[in-house]
Amino acid sequence: MKLRYWDEAALALSRRDRVLKRLIRRYPGIHLTRRSDPFTTLARAIVGQQISVKAADAIWRRFVTLVEEAPQPGFPSLVPSRVTAQAIAALRGCGLSQRKAEYLSDLAEHFISGRLDPGQWKKLDDEALIDALVDVKGIGRWTAEMFLMFHELRPDVLPVDDLGLQRAIAEHYNDGEPLPREAMFAVADLWRPWRSVATWYLWRSLDPIPVEY
Repeated sequence: MKLRYWDEAALALSRRDRVLKRLIRRYPGIHLTRRSDPFTTLARAIVGQQISVKAADAIWRRFVTLVEEAPQPGFPSLVPSRVTAQAIAALRGCGLSQRKAEYLSDLAEHFISGRLDPGQWKKLDDEALIDALVDVKGIGRWTAEMFLMFHELRPDVLPVDDLGLQRAIAEHYNDGEPLPREAMFAVADLWRPWRSVATWYLWRSLDPIPVEY
Protein backbone atom coordinates (compact mmCIF):
# COMPACT_ATOMS: atom_id res chain seq x y z
CA MET A 1 0.00 0.00 0.00
CA LYS A 2 1.36 3.42 -0.95
CA LEU A 3 2.15 5.77 1.92
CA ARG A 4 -0.37 8.56 2.29
CA TYR A 5 2.33 11.22 1.94
CA TRP A 6 4.20 9.69 -1.00
CA ASP A 7 2.47 11.45 -3.89
CA GLU A 8 2.58 14.80 -2.10
CA ALA A 9 6.29 14.35 -1.43
CA ALA A 10 7.08 13.25 -4.99
CA LEU A 11 5.23 16.24 -6.43
CA ALA A 12 7.00 18.71 -4.13
CA LEU A 13 10.43 17.21 -4.82
CA SER A 14 9.82 17.22 -8.58
CA ARG A 15 9.02 20.94 -8.47
CA ARG A 16 12.11 21.82 -6.44
CA ASP A 17 14.86 19.59 -7.85
CA ARG A 18 15.54 18.70 -11.49
CA VAL A 19 17.52 15.57 -10.58
CA LEU A 20 14.71 14.20 -8.47
CA LYS A 21 12.12 15.14 -11.07
CA ARG A 22 13.91 12.89 -13.55
CA LEU A 23 14.32 10.02 -11.08
CA ILE A 24 10.71 10.18 -9.91
CA ARG A 25 9.55 9.90 -13.52
CA ARG A 26 11.94 7.00 -14.09
CA TYR A 27 10.66 4.89 -11.18
CA PRO A 28 6.87 5.19 -10.98
CA GLY A 29 4.71 2.90 -8.90
CA ILE A 30 7.32 1.83 -6.30
CA HIS A 31 7.87 3.27 -2.85
CA LEU A 32 8.95 2.58 0.73
CA THR A 33 7.17 -0.34 2.39
CA ARG A 34 7.12 -1.92 5.85
CA ARG A 35 7.39 -5.68 6.05
CA SER A 36 7.60 -6.82 9.69
CA ASP A 37 7.21 -5.86 13.36
CA PRO A 38 9.71 -3.62 15.22
CA PHE A 39 11.56 -6.34 17.13
CA THR A 40 11.96 -8.64 14.14
CA THR A 41 13.08 -5.77 11.90
CA LEU A 42 15.77 -4.64 14.33
CA ALA A 43 16.93 -8.21 14.96
CA ARG A 44 17.27 -8.75 11.21
CA ALA A 45 19.30 -5.55 10.91
CA ILE A 46 21.73 -6.74 13.61
CA VAL A 47 22.16 -10.15 11.99
CA GLY A 48 23.00 -8.53 8.65
CA GLN A 49 25.63 -6.11 9.87
CA GLN A 50 29.01 -6.28 8.09
CA ILE A 51 28.37 -9.57 6.27
CA SER A 52 27.12 -10.43 2.79
CA VAL A 53 23.43 -10.64 2.03
CA LYS A 54 23.78 -14.37 1.29
CA ALA A 55 25.50 -15.11 4.60
CA ALA A 56 23.00 -12.97 6.51
CA ASP A 57 20.04 -14.79 4.95
CA ALA A 58 21.45 -18.19 5.90
CA ILE A 59 22.16 -17.15 9.51
CA TRP A 60 18.75 -15.47 9.78
CA ARG A 61 16.92 -18.63 8.68
CA ARG A 62 18.73 -20.67 11.33
CA PHE A 63 18.07 -18.03 13.97
CA VAL A 64 14.33 -17.93 13.15
CA THR A 65 14.14 -21.74 13.28
CA LEU A 66 15.76 -21.69 16.72
CA VAL A 67 13.61 -19.01 18.36
CA GLU A 68 10.25 -19.40 16.61
CA GLU A 69 8.03 -22.19 17.94
CA ALA A 70 6.40 -22.92 14.57
CA PRO A 71 8.29 -21.17 11.78
CA GLN A 72 5.98 -19.84 9.08
CA PRO A 73 6.80 -18.97 5.47
CA GLY A 74 7.28 -15.34 4.58
CA PHE A 75 8.26 -12.68 7.10
CA PRO A 76 8.28 -14.00 10.69
CA SER A 77 7.17 -12.12 13.78
CA LEU A 78 9.58 -13.03 16.56
CA VAL A 79 8.92 -12.90 20.30
CA PRO A 80 11.67 -11.28 22.43
CA SER A 81 11.24 -13.70 25.34
CA ARG A 82 12.06 -16.63 23.06
CA VAL A 83 15.39 -14.99 22.27
CA THR A 84 16.32 -14.40 25.91
CA ALA A 85 15.35 -18.01 26.67
CA GLN A 86 18.25 -19.16 24.48
CA ALA A 87 21.78 -19.43 25.78
CA ILE A 88 24.40 -17.37 24.00
CA ALA A 89 26.01 -20.63 22.88
CA ALA A 90 22.77 -21.68 21.19
CA LEU A 91 22.54 -18.35 19.39
CA ARG A 92 26.14 -18.72 18.27
CA GLY A 93 25.22 -22.14 16.88
CA CYS A 94 23.17 -20.32 14.24
CA GLY A 95 26.36 -18.79 12.88
CA LEU A 96 26.22 -15.58 14.90
CA SER A 97 29.36 -14.09 16.37
CA GLN A 98 29.63 -13.80 20.15
CA ARG A 99 29.05 -10.08 19.88
CA LYS A 100 25.95 -10.35 17.67
CA ALA A 101 24.47 -13.02 19.94
CA GLU A 102 24.90 -10.62 22.85
CA TYR A 103 23.43 -7.76 20.81
CA LEU A 104 20.30 -9.79 20.04
CA SER A 105 19.87 -10.70 23.70
CA ASP A 106 20.26 -7.04 24.68
CA LEU A 107 17.70 -6.01 22.05
CA ALA A 108 15.23 -8.54 23.40
CA GLU A 109 15.79 -7.32 26.96
CA HIS A 110 15.06 -3.75 25.87
CA PHE A 111 11.68 -4.83 24.48
CA ILE A 112 10.81 -7.03 27.46
CA SER A 113 11.70 -4.34 30.00
CA GLY A 114 9.89 -1.59 28.10
CA ARG A 115 13.01 0.48 27.56
CA LEU A 116 12.02 0.16 23.91
CA ASP A 117 8.25 0.57 23.77
CA PRO A 118 6.81 0.90 20.24
CA GLY A 119 3.59 2.22 21.72
CA GLN A 120 5.41 5.37 22.77
CA TRP A 121 7.31 6.04 19.57
CA LYS A 122 4.69 8.23 17.91
CA LYS A 123 5.30 10.74 20.70
CA LEU A 124 9.03 10.92 19.89
CA ASP A 125 10.59 13.06 17.21
CA ASP A 126 13.20 11.48 14.95
CA GLU A 127 16.23 12.35 17.07
CA ALA A 128 14.59 11.16 20.29
CA LEU A 129 13.73 7.82 18.72
CA ILE A 130 17.24 7.46 17.31
CA ASP A 131 18.62 8.10 20.81
CA ALA A 132 16.38 5.37 22.23
CA LEU A 133 17.44 2.88 19.58
CA VAL A 134 21.18 3.48 19.84
CA ASP A 135 20.92 2.65 23.55
CA VAL A 136 20.76 -0.97 22.38
CA LYS A 137 24.13 -2.66 21.97
CA GLY A 138 24.90 -3.12 18.29
CA ILE A 139 22.54 -0.45 16.99
CA GLY A 140 24.33 2.62 15.71
CA ARG A 141 22.96 5.72 14.12
CA TRP A 142 22.89 4.29 10.58
CA THR A 143 20.87 1.25 11.67
CA ALA A 144 18.50 3.49 13.61
CA GLU A 145 18.02 5.77 10.60
CA MET A 146 17.27 2.78 8.35
CA PHE A 147 14.69 1.65 10.90
CA LEU A 148 13.06 5.07 10.98
CA MET A 149 12.85 5.07 7.20
CA PHE A 150 11.85 1.49 6.45
CA HIS A 151 9.80 0.53 9.49
CA GLU A 152 8.53 3.73 11.07
CA LEU A 153 8.19 5.27 7.59
CA ARG A 154 9.34 8.66 8.86
CA PRO A 155 9.36 11.05 5.89
CA ASP A 156 12.31 13.34 6.69
CA VAL A 157 15.33 11.17 7.55
CA LEU A 158 18.67 11.95 5.87
CA PRO A 159 21.24 9.15 6.45
CA VAL A 160 24.37 11.07 5.45
CA ASP A 161 26.64 8.22 6.60
CA ASP A 162 25.04 5.84 4.11
CA LEU A 163 27.53 5.00 1.36
CA GLY A 164 24.83 4.69 -1.29
CA LEU A 165 23.45 8.13 -0.56
CA GLN A 166 26.96 9.58 -0.56
CA ARG A 167 27.64 8.04 -3.98
CA ALA A 168 24.33 9.20 -5.44
CA ILE A 169 24.74 12.78 -4.25
CA ALA A 170 28.31 12.88 -5.56
CA GLU A 171 27.18 11.54 -8.94
CA HIS A 172 24.16 13.78 -9.41
CA TYR A 173 25.21 16.99 -7.67
CA ASN A 174 29.01 17.22 -7.75
CA ASP A 175 30.35 15.61 -10.95
CA GLY A 176 31.12 12.36 -9.16
CA GLU A 177 33.26 13.93 -6.43
CA PRO A 178 32.32 13.11 -2.81
CA LEU A 179 30.89 15.92 -0.71
CA PRO A 180 31.57 16.48 2.99
CA ARG A 181 28.70 15.97 5.41
CA GLU A 182 27.96 19.68 5.75
CA ALA A 183 27.65 20.04 1.98
CA MET A 184 25.35 17.01 1.79
CA PHE A 185 23.08 18.59 4.37
CA ALA A 186 23.09 21.79 2.34
CA VAL A 187 22.10 19.97 -0.87
CA ALA A 188 19.34 18.15 1.01
CA ASP A 189 17.93 21.22 2.71
CA LEU A 190 15.80 21.81 -0.38
CA TRP A 191 14.15 18.41 0.14
CA ARG A 192 12.66 19.07 3.59
CA PRO A 193 10.33 17.69 4.92
CA TRP A 194 10.66 14.76 2.47
CA ARG A 195 14.33 13.79 2.76
CA SER A 196 13.51 10.08 3.21
CA VAL A 197 11.66 10.11 -0.10
CA ALA A 198 14.48 11.95 -1.87
CA THR A 199 17.01 9.49 -0.45
CA TRP A 200 14.92 6.57 -1.63
CA TYR A 201 14.83 7.86 -5.22
CA LEU A 202 18.57 8.58 -5.18
CA TRP A 203 19.18 4.99 -4.08
CA ARG A 204 17.11 3.85 -7.05
CA SER A 205 19.51 5.66 -9.37
CA LEU A 206 22.21 3.24 -8.16
CA ASP A 207 20.06 0.14 -7.75
CA PRO A 208 16.61 0.07 -9.35
CA ILE A 209 15.46 -2.83 -7.13
CA PRO A 210 14.19 -1.51 -3.80
CA VAL A 211 15.87 -2.76 -0.62
CA GLU A 212 13.63 -3.82 2.25
CA TYR A 213 14.54 -4.04 5.95
